[in-house]
This record gives sequence, C-alpha cells and structure tokens, in this order.
Amino acid sequence: MAFSIARANRPMGELNTTPLIDVLLVLLVMFIITIPVASHSLSVDLPRNCADCPAVNDVKNKVTIEQGGTLRWNGREVSETMLRDLLRQTQAMPVEPQLQYEPDGNASYAQSARVLNLIRQAGVTKLGFVGNERYRSFGAQ
Repeated sequence: MAFSIARANRPMGELNTTPLIDVLLVLLVMFIITIPVASHSLSVDLPRNCADCPAVNDVKNKVTIEQGGTLRWNGREVSETMLRDLLRQTQAMPVEPQLQYEPDGNASYAQSARVLNLIRQAGVTKLGFVGNERYRSFGAQ
C-alpha cells in the first residue's frame, strides 16, 4: 500500500478501501453459507408385490417382539421392512386402526427401540402398550 504525504493546504483525496473490502468479504461468506446445498437424489417408494405379507386389520393391529428377536404382526413373523410397509398401509386407511405394542420382557432393548422408531416415523398416533401389567410387581418380594 502506498502512502502519500499530504500537503498542509490540501486534504487527502484517497479513499480508504479496507473497511469496504472487509464488509464485502463478510457479505460474500454469508451468501455462500445461506445458499442451499443442491441435492441430486430422489427417493421413490416403488410398490412391492408381497404374497406372504400378513393382512392389516382395520380395527386394531398388534406388534410383538419375542425374546429371540422375532418380530410379529398380528401373530405372523415379519421383518422390519415388512413392518414399515404394513404401517404405511394402516396410515393410508380412512380411519387409523389402533396399534398395540407388546415386547417381551427379555427382548433386545436395541430392537425394541428400532421398532418404536419405525412406528414414530410412520406417524402412528393410536399406539398402546399392552402386557405391562405382568411387570407390575417387578422386583417385589
């Protein structure tokens, strides 16, 4: 940067551009941060033919987890993917059926949490925990 010597009779005629450049750099960074990241992915749920999928009851459905980790929908064994599809079917009904959730006392906590997360993601609003009365005196002598 060049310095000029001001004469006693005339003021300096140069503009200090350093604050202007600082403000412009801050604005540039703010614009870069606020620009949304472009996403080039599109998720599409394709229909699946499932001949062995259990039926969905329009009044109430029951999800159970057994001690060995077996997941059941209305008594029939299902996978977590099938459970997700069944929950979507219940949400598409005009009146949402009640969903009863009954994990075994010795079932895996991690799997129980995953199933509850699937239920929450599906948007189920009529959820009931059943079978808890057998643990009413848990630890009591």
